[in-house]
Amino acid sequence: MPLYRLHHADLTFPPADQALTRPNGLLAIGGDLRPERLLNAYRNGIFPWYDADQPILWWSPDPRLVLRLNAFRVSRKLQSLARRCPYRITLNQAFTEVIRNCGAGRTTGTWITPAMENAYCRLHETGFAHSVEVWDESTLVGGLYGVALGKMFFGESMFSRESNASKLALERLVRQLRVWEFSLIDCQVSSNHLLSLGATEIPRRKFLAEVKRLTRQAPPRKWQFDPPQPRQN
Repeated sequence: MPLYRLHHADLTFPPADQALTRPNGLLAIGGDLRPERLLNAYRNGIFPWYDADQPILWWSPDPRLVLRLNAFRVSRKLQSLARRCPYRITLNQAFTEVIRNCGAGRTTGTWITPAMENAYCRLHETGFAHSVEVWDESTLVGGLYGVALGKMFFGESMFSRESNASKLALERLVRQLRVWEFSLIDCQVSSNHLLSLGATEIPRRKFLAEVKRLTRQAPPRKWQFDPPQPRQN
């Protein structure tokens, strides 16, 4: 299969099933990170991922790692921590700080480049990229961010400055997405951390069918957390 070079004026992508097998999922090179291209990529099961010294690379791996919300694995420790949560958890209150911390927290690779940071901040400004923040008083100690289209959430990255802070962010997001009748989070590529939380690999063709179905559904009217419900004694 050829590696496609994207033209700046053309926002379309080749079919995802034409991606290379080595490296797994590499589909295209070039183009730009304007919001219209990014949204078109996500609608077609494609995402950008590249280092600072590389051109923009576009991927659609096979298989694809996903987290089905009904399969999210919450340990007893995390359940207990979520119930007595010592932190304040917010939605879309500090997107720039979250993505910046996600990039700074990487021990290898520099794929959250300044260009990527700026691009996703623009997506946030237009209402498509979202962040969850975990606060210890006024200090940001964890969080995550991703892109939402219809009833599909595409996870991008998370970080922790305190133990389990990113897991608390994910647990709170999963609870809210269930209320909104989401069913799936895209996790892109496999990792032991995400597998331990219940993520699983599915064939790309099945993932693309899910994306097509879910992104066409009506999105939430407003991205905000529901108020906490009183606990039963």
